[in-house]
Amino acid sequence: MSSAKVIKEEIFERDIRFLAVYVETKNACLVLLSESEDYLGTLAIAVPPPKGLSEIATAPPTSSVLLGDRNIFSARMFAEHIATKTNKIALVSIYLKTINEMEARPILLKLIEKVTKTHQTPSTQQEKEGAPT
Repeated sequence: MSSAKVIKEEIFERDIRFLAVYVETKNACLVLLSESEDYLGTLAIAVPPPKGLSEIATAPPTSSVLLGDRNIFSARMFAEHIATKTNKIALVSIYLKTINEMEARPILLKLIEKVTKTHQTPSTQQEKEGAPT
């Protein structure tokens, strides 16, 4: 039986500390993105399109905001991005104190790329390359 992977990363941009906590299970990813310290913020969920639909046309993932209202656009956008990239259910939380959502997007994307690219599971890599799992 495999256990969940938990990865923590941080970066400093504009003299601000940004954190990411990434939890990956067999069928889902949870990403907590925050400024200064770990917090739960606006929470969005995205579900990748069913595998049969992606052959017919490029269908976007389905997403919704579950909690909060401050950073809804970024939370949904990043949840959809991660769901598409991993082909798993993605939950993304964004908590920002001093920087606005638009300014934070490129910084948060760096964090997401850092935790998802470096710590990709072999099965996820095979699915992306089209190899049988």
